[in-house]
Amino acid sequence: MAINELRSIMTFVKAVELGSLSKAAEAQEISPQAASKALRQLEAYLGVRLFHRTTRSMSLTEEGQRFLEAAQPSLAGLQQALRAVRQTKTDVAGPLRIVGPRSVLPSVIGPLLDEYLRLYPEVQPDLQFDDRIGNWVEDRADIGFRLGQSPQEGLIARPLFPLQLIICAAPSYLRKYGTPHSLYDLTSHRCSAFRRANDGRVVPWHVKIGEAVQDHPINPSFCTNDEVFELRTVLAGEVIGQLAAPSAAPLIRAGRLVPLLLEHMADNLSLHIYYGSRSAMPERARRFIDLAVERLSNDSDFVMRPEELLRACSHSPGGLR
Repeated sequence: MAINELRSIMTFVKAVELGSLSKAAEAQEISPQAASKALRQLEAYLGVRLFHRTTRSMSLTEEGQRFLEAAQPSLAGLQQALRAVRQTKTDVAGPLRIVGPRSVLPSVIGPLLDEYLRLYPEVQPDLQFDDRIGNWVEDRADIGFRLGQSPQEGLIARPLFPLQLIICAAPSYLRKYGTPHSLYDLTSHRCSAFRRANDGRVVPWHVKIGEAVQDHPINPSFCTNDEVFELRTVLAGEVIGQLAAPSAAPLIRAGRLVPLLLEHMADNLSLHIYYGSRSAMPERARRFIDLAVERLSNDSDFVMRPEELLRACSHSPGGLR
């Protein structure tokens, strides 16, 4: 239904309810001329007269009465639907669909989501982890997290913190296999790699060379498409891995992992939170975004300071530097 037809029907019903076309115009905040035109358009569209009109009064025709009885319930239902949808914009309740990369987000979002649910228990989060760059419309996402800028035009992206990719090994690995002191040395070490699920390709390590970040192919001793299992294998002392700081940082601080080759640590990407128009989003999404920005922006839990990394190296087996 065209919007002018809906306006015409609303004008007709209001005129009946209020007994006057001028009062119907006032109720809809339109001019009497616009109300009169809307009614004429409706009668022309239906091909019948809906009112008997004089300069002082108006009354329904038989056709007008039948149309009123048919239109009123549907119009009331439509108005109720409009009110219900508008109400959800201010309610902090209902579903909240969040998408983000499997490789980073699970270790970042847990405490944030716990706090959010304590504050707003009526919200039902629906989290989808996937490393592909999805389609915002097809994913029906309210909020997304991505490495790098927003994947689609028309979305707003806000940076949260830089993502450090740290080459790490367990102390037991270093005692057993020794310590690499250069990227070249990695060729004689057991390294892990991530295999992309969508095309089966092994992802090269991303390393800093001077001021540039480059792909560094490795000959992996271990491959997986699951970051949790890769981390488990690194912790077991079987391989060296390149791990994202949100997963690696607490283990480095606890002495369970040792950072290596710090001069080659890549940190050129940042984790972003992205969303559509802030003015049109439901309140539950707005409050999640505000909490995420407040809690995660440059969070020291997920970003290691240079002195921390150096200190972890110095306390490693063999006094690494």
